Amino acid sequence: MTDAVAVRRPLPLAIVLIVTGAVGWYAAFALTLDKIAILKNPQADLDCNFSVLVQCGKNLESWQGAILGFPNPLIGLGGFVAPIAVGVALLAGASFARWFWIAFNVGVLGAFAFILWLAYQSIFNLGTLCPWCMLTWSMVIPMFWTLTLFNARAGRFGAGLTPLGERLYSWVPVITVVGYIIIAAVAQVRLDVIATLAV
Repeated sequence: MTDAVAVRRPLPLAIVLIVTGAVGWYAAFALTLDKIAILKNPQADLDCNFSVLVQCGKNLESWQGAILGFPNPLIGLGGFVAPIAVGVALLAGASFARWFWIAFNVGVLGAFAFILWLAYQSIFNLGTLCPWCMLTWSMVIPMFWTLTLFNARAGRFGAGLTPLGERLYSWVPVITVVGYIIIAAVAQVRLDVIATLAV
C-alpha cells in the first residue's frame, strides 16, 4: 500500500487519535484539579482515592509524579492536544509529509515509553493503582499501536516494514487488549489486587 493510498483513508486512525487524545486529556485535567486540591489542602479527600491501593494522592505527591519538576498532568494537558489536532485535521482532509508522520510517531513513542515507566513506578515502587493514571495508560497504548502500524503499513518506515504493518494493523484491538492484560497481570502478581479489593 502506498503512502498516498493510506492517507486517503485515514478514518479509523483519525477516530482513534481524537478519542484517545480527548479521553487522555480529560484524565490529565482531572489529575491537575486533584493536584491543585492537594496544594490547597494536603489533607484533601480526593475523589480518586478509593483505598490504600486504588488512589492517586500518593502518585501526585511522589517525585515520580513530577518527573520534570512540575506535575506530570501538565505534560498530558499539552501533549494530548497533538493527537486531537492531527485527528481532526485528517477528518478535514489534511495530508502530512513523511517527516511529520515520523516526528509525530516519535512523540507518541515517547508518550508510550513514559506511561510504561509510570506504570512500573506505580506498581513496583508506589504500590498504588491511580484511576486517572490508568485511564491515561489505557489511551496511550491503542494510540501508539494504531499510529505506528498505520505508518508502517503506509511505508513511512521503509518498504521492508510495509508487509508487517499490513498484517498487524487490523490486529490493533487484540494487541491493545493483550497490553492491558499484561499490565493487569503484573499488578495482580505484585499487589494482589483481587484479594485487596475483596477486603
